[in-house]
Amino acid sequence: MRIYTRSGDKGQTSLIYGKRVAKNDLRVEAYGTCDETNSMIGLGVSFLDEEAFEGKDIFLQRMQRVQTILFHVGAELATPQDKEVTWKLKQEHIEELEKEIDEWDATLEPLKNFILPSGHRAASALHAARTVARRAERTAIGVEEVNPLVVSYLNRLSDYLFVAARYVNKQLGRTESHLRADV
Repeated sequence: MRIYTRSGDKGQTSLIYGKRVAKNDLRVEAYGTCDETNSMIGLGVSFLDEEAFEGKDIFLQRMQRVQTILFHVGAELATPQDKEVTWKLKQEHIEELEKEIDEWDATLEPLKNFILPSGHRAASALHAARTVARRAERTAIGVEEVNPLVVSYLNRLSDYLFVAARYVNKQLGRTESHLRADV
């Protein structure tokens, strides 16, 4: 199978079921931003290859599950509003994120002020993924007739990635940079 098709050379792409739309269509922006988030998560995870910490295997399994669900969220966004979605996000996916956020957060120092994306490069990449997830959420809000759980999932995912970044820094003994008021 060839990677290139030339079918998008004039600024159009296909949604699921073959409907052609402009590459700057809001649906394309939304699922493309989910793809960016997924790539940033993958980058963050790749920085952990040579690292060792208690709970690493579980952490990596969770990240892979999030990436898989996020891929499906993108597919849901790529499905035209008049077509059936083959895989639907469920409330339980959001609740799973919340459970893991609470689990990690219970091991962290409580926040007393804002922190800056910093520490280990895996944590910094997860912070970057968090900001891209926020953009995906803002974009998805404008997509007509999208499953409302998609917006909720993306909202919770950004919180999840924030706590995941803090968790990685803690597990690897890295300090977080705090926002300074004296600048």
